[in-house]
Amino acid sequence: MVLNGALFLLFCAAARAAAASGGDGPLLNGNFEHKPNRCQMNGTRVMRAHAIPYWTVTGFVEYIESGTMQGDMVLAVPEGKHAVRLGIESSVQHELRVTRGKYYSITFSAARTCAQDEKVNVSIVPGDPPGELPIQTVYTSSGWDSYSWAFQATQDVVSFVIHHGDDQVDDPACGPIIDAVAIRTLNDDPPQDASSSNMLKNGDFEEGPYITPGSPWGVLVPPMDEDDVSPLPGWMIMSDTKVVKYIDSEHFRVPHGSRAVELVAGLEVALVQEVDTVPGSSCRLEFSVGDAANGCVASPMRLQVATTGGSKSVDYSSTGTGGYARDALDFTAEGTRTRVVFYSAGYHTTSDGTGTLCGPVVDDVSLVCVPQPHARRLLR
Repeated sequence: MVLNGALFLLFCAAARAAAASGGDGPLLNGNFEHKPNRCQMNGTRVMRAHAIPYWTVTGFVEYIESGTMQGDMVLAVPEGKHAVRLGIESSVQHELRVTRGKYYSITFSAARTCAQDEKVNVSIVPGDPPGELPIQTVYTSSGWDSYSWAFQATQDVVSFVIHHGDDQVDDPACGPIIDAVAIRTLNDDPPQDASSSNMLKNGDFEEGPYITPGSPWGVLVPPMDEDDVSPLPGWMIMSDTKVVKYIDSEHFRVPHGSRAVELVAGLEVALVQEVDTVPGSSCRLEFSVGDAANGCVASPMRLQVATTGGSKSVDYSSTGTGGYARDALDFTAEGTRTRVVFYSAGYHTTSDGTGTLCGPVVDDVSLVCVPQPHARRLLR
């Protein structure tokens, strides 16, 4: 009976592991709270490839405990008591059980520990070439940010890799702290309301990356090439190094539903979507603009809205306590493809003096185009 009980417990543990590796939520030991054996470490450095449960490490990787000092600086651990730090030419790797052909978003937290321009490379093996995520700018006062990155699975078992390759410094330990790694299955073609003629995909932003419950800082969506898989299905983030912030109604005020996007990087980043249109069509782009109730006070807070057929500035007077307004842009489609663009015309920080970056919230976006009679004739 004891043996059977032990086998049953092992079976349950394996079932939980399989479910956790294939479902939405934190990866197995995604917060690094399951420690490596001390005999597999030299101080804080991890010396064996499989020392950290469920992870494979290469290069100079450290296992960091909350309160660890680097000179006069206390190293920030985003979640719980433990995290890893990636030194020069190092990586951490986690095996994922996924479904071939489906889309997924990975969320993880990163904190800088060095002065140089920090960035990490994220990739799926096998899969497309690595994507580079700039983490030099800290958007919150906590000392770390949560980032998202997306991919389409080419196999049923793949490996997710976070790599730090900066060799421009002398200290081999210098590099970012990584923590709180999670996954979410994306619906790359979110269903639309049957009564809606909205031409935009995911205009309400309800489909997006995993947000860790209880994390009050949202998730950053980094810049991407036009052929990259987006953590925000339907939308592209156009910038050199800056991001937009994906927020939820649990911690922020959002105009509609439970998710929205906050434009936190001013003129340096744009939220973009392209759709097929009939040249000469009469189009109306409607949207909500507001603030996230995070102390982002600005009068006015200016949102720039542009399409390939027209543009406008929308001024929203924000008291930082939440609220929104509806607005619209009417234009004539000029070609067979129309690009919709949102960006903040100003740079803002919260009024609490922490330097947390903030900006206008965009939500509930719809585009409706009606071909005019002469446009219909041209199509015949």
